[in-house]
Amino acid sequence: MSKNEQTPGSKDLFSVYQENVDKLFSGIRHSVPQYHQSITNVQQEYLQAYENIVDSTITIQKEYAKKAGIAANIPQATLKVIHDTTEEFVKAASIQNQITLATIDATQQNIKTFNDNAKSFADLNKNILQSWISAFTTKNN
Repeated sequence: MSKNEQTPGSKDLFSVYQENVDKLFSGIRHSVPQYHQSITNVQQEYLQAYENIVDSTITIQKEYAKKAGIAANIPQATLKVIHDTTEEFVKAASIQNQITLATIDATQQNIKTFNDNAKSFADLNKNILQSWISAFTTKNN
């Protein structure tokens, strides 16, 4: 029975089932944006906390080296290796992010295709059922 065939207040098994399924999915749809926002907030808070820890650690180490008289200068060749390594890491992270986003997009498209196919399959089964019913139903003249 489709949603269009339901009548308000009807109490057959399928209308009650459909009503409750609709209510469950409505609740889920309502909560998805809240979960999305919460997860985003946690990710941003974690990133900020991690950045603060790293910044604090560098500041403390810098102060310690200065007060202890430890030379913190590094050779130009080492500086180049550090910069090049960082650049390569940033490029690798960017590629990883692109792959992840492409995978998410492909997954979403696959789910959409599955959903379209499920609808087509349900329509096909409905048509087959109608055909069988028509073939076995006696016609009153």
